[in-house]
Amino acid sequence: MIARLKGQLIEKSPVSLVVDVKGVGYEVFIPLTVYYELPECGTDISLFIHTRLREDSLKLFGFIHETDKQMFELLTRINKVGPKIALAILSGMTSDDLKQAVFNDDISTLSTIPGVGRKTAERLALELKDKLSELNLQPETAAAQTPGNGLKDDAVSALVNLGYKKAQAEQALKKVWRDEAKPSLEELIRDSLNSLS
Repeated sequence: MIARLKGQLIEKSPVSLVVDVKGVGYEVFIPLTVYYELPECGTDISLFIHTRLREDSLKLFGFIHETDKQMFELLTRINKVGPKIALAILSGMTSDDLKQAVFNDDISTLSTIPGVGRKTAERLALELKDKLSELNLQPETAAAQTPGNGLKDDAVSALVNLGYKKAQAEQALKKVWRDEAKPSLEELIRDSLNSLS
C-alpha cells in the first residue's frame, strides 16, 4: 500500500491533484482544507496517503498533515461513512474543530456539513468519541486558551459572513497572524481579505 508520496505537483483542483513521481502521475483525492494549503503547480510536495483498494478500483486520498489522515481513516471506519462523506467532513472543518465538536457533542455543528444529516451527526459524535479516546486524540485545549484566540475566531466569523469558506478564512488568517504584532480585528480582516484576493 502507498503510505507517502513525494514529487512534483503538476495539477490541482478543489477535489483532487496529480503528483508526478519520477515520471508517473498519481491522482490523489483531497479535502478542501488540503487544497487551500497547496503550493503552486511545479513545486515539490509531500503527502500522507491513504490507499483504498476495491475489486474495481484503487484510489489514493492525500493529506498534508498526518493527523488529518488519521482522522480520515477513523471516519471511514464509522458505519455508513465512506470516503466521500469523510472528505466532505474534512473539507468543512479542521481535524481539531471536528474533535472539539465530537467531544462537546455539538450535533448542530456536525449536521451543517453537506451530506451529514442529524442521525449521521449523532452517530459520528458517539462512535468517533470512543475511537478518539482509545487513540488518546483529544482536542488541543491548550490552543483554545492561547491569548488572541477569541480575536482569531471573530476574524474567521467575519470572513465567513462575507462569503468565504471557514477553512479558507482560517488559512488566510494563519498567513497574516503575527503573535507579537497584537493587531486589531479590523487589521486582521483587512489583511486576510488582501491575502484572499
